[in-house]
Amino acid sequence: MEVALRPEIHTYSGGLGVLAGDTARSAADLEIPLVIVTLISRTGYLLQKIDENGNQIEHPDPWNPDDWAQPLRAKVAITIENHEVWIRPWLYILSGISGYEIPILLLDTDVIENDPQDRKITNVLYGGDDSYRLQQEAVLGIGGIRLLGALGFDVHTFHLNEGHSALLALEILRRHRQPKEMVGPGECKFDIGRVKKQCVFTTHTPVESGHDRFPYEMVQKVLGDYIDIEELKLLAGINELNMTQLALNLSGRINGVSPKHAQIAREQFPQYQVNSITNGVHPRTWTSAPIAKLYDRYLPEWLHQPSVLIRADQIPEQEIWEAHQESKQKIIIYIKEDTNVEIDLDFCNLGFAR
Repeated sequence: MEVALRPEIHTYSGGLGVLAGDTARSAADLEIPLVIVTLISRTGYLLQKIDENGNQIEHPDPWNPDDWAQPLRAKVAITIENHEVWIRPWLYILSGISGYEIPILLLDTDVIENDPQDRKITNVLYGGDDSYRLQQEAVLGIGGIRLLGALGFDVHTFHLNEGHSALLALEILRRHRQPKEMVGPGECKFDIGRVKKQCVFTTHTPVESGHDRFPYEMVQKVLGDYIDIEELKLLAGINELNMTQLALNLSGRINGVSPKHAQIAREQFPQYQVNSITNGVHPRTWTSAPIAKLYDRYLPEWLHQPSVLIRADQIPEQEIWEAHQESKQKIIIYIKEDTNVEIDLDFCNLGFAR
């Protein structure tokens, strides 16, 4: 749903997007064949201002796709509320340290074929009501996989980053119907095993409010006869469409994002095997220039093999301290220019951000 590509491209709100962006940057550095699909989010998430009473005031935070991405000529349509909604991808190319390129597809419904209301579906990241969110997730999951096909991508494995894209797995499922004689009463008539071989799911939010849920009445209104609701209930929950449960049931591998998180996820979903992976960051993006120079000198392979940073304690302490102070001075200057607040280099400063 969100990918942090660069600060000027407002297609992310926080950690989930930053992780997705770092995954893309790392794949580019490691020359891993990967394509990322997300929404264009033309008006961003929100521009946060704090008033004199300390309250958050929210404003739109638009960006201009023409400045950073290239519109592609391919278009696909999906059915939303019993009419066609057309989707066009924009292409952003992310280059690794060797020049290897990762394509990022930004899905956009703001095209001339669509009604004015439908043109806004991909505008606001996490915006609007539940119906708007479900429409966005249909564009992302169903539209995303159809566009990959239209553009000629031969994708072997699909990674669902959080439950927002779970309708992608449902689209694959619809393509693999089982023979009637193999389907018993109350059983799914689709070949779930085929889907599981293609899908990997990473769940990120271990609280109930972090899992998208939609009433089946709304699902039927938005998706129409896309899939039989009784069939869907077998995969996504009896009372409402739970996107996390849908992804869990259609993925052959399930990840939590740390050992502790995986443990909590297993307690939430005891019938599933949740593996633990550990989130990392893209080293070149998040290492300050003075520190990076030290690593280049003492641990020259650190960009390709970050595990060598375990030897960083062998760097002379004085050089680490000087690089730290230089980095600190840079952010002090930035804060002064941006906010007119002066910070003392010799004080320990703790920063908090929402």
